Amino acid sequence: MIRLVVDSASDYTKEELEKRPLIMVPLQITINDKHYRDGIDITKDGFYDILLSTKEFPKTSQPSPDAFVKVFEKAKEEDDEVICILLSSSLSGTVQSARLAKDMVDYDKIHIIDSLSATIGIRVLVEEALKMANDGKDAKTIVDTIEDIKGRLMILAGIDTLEYLCMGGRVSKAVATIGEFANIKPIITVSKEGKVEVLTKRRGTNKTLAHLKDMIKAYQIDDRYNIFSIYSHGEDNTKRLEELLDMRIDERVQLGPTIGAHVGPGAFGVVFVTK
Repeated sequence: MIRLVVDSASDYTKEELEKRPLIMVPLQITINDKHYRDGIDITKDGFYDILLSTKEFPKTSQPSPDAFVKVFEKAKEEDDEVICILLSSSLSGTVQSARLAKDMVDYDKIHIIDSLSATIGIRVLVEEALKMANDGKDAKTIVDTIEDIKGRLMILAGIDTLEYLCMGGRVSKAVATIGEFANIKPIITVSKEGKVEVLTKRRGTNKTLAHLKDMIKAYQIDDRYNIFSIYSHGEDNTKRLEELLDMRIDERVQLGPTIGAHVGPGAFGVVFVTK
């Protein structure tokens, strides 16, 4: 049997996990000196409620190797294969924790995939892996396919405020202050190296939505895979983007703390696989 393992940066809710044969290892969120297991002790909406009521920037901690050891040892006892699809190593040490755990367990049937992505990008990979496992594909075939798809993943999102990019150290306070005054809205992506990057900026939400639409339309989208629209806190901007795009959207999904802390409320975007 194949066991599929994800971390909480994949942004599955408890209800979604209950419907899928997935094992979730949570990251830890620390905000206002309180610690939460992401997706277990705190919901997405609960996270944004706290985020909007404080000036403290949340800290995310990777799972310990021991958290993975427990999962891996059980799989080893039952001679199962394990496929882990995890948050980008450029954003977290989660992949390194899993690799250390694999060495500690000393079991060859553990496959660790660095998604080089985050949030719903990870979900695209996981959903394909689930489908292939259900179809009886072997672990090597699944891993090879996911490694191919991850190089074609695209996340494009508009940011409604520079405040949280500033708090997270991704733009300077001076840039954020000037940008907020000028109503500047960045468009970000997760790069091929797995880093959050600002691609361009536009003034005002309307121009940002229009430019983001043009950017998305310029790609050849592989429609064999689900296309997700995304939002952080508040869905209005995402609904407007969906109307502008006038294309198939399979599901609208809320961003969790890992990326949500950096983009703040009002973020909007799309996740898809290119040809």
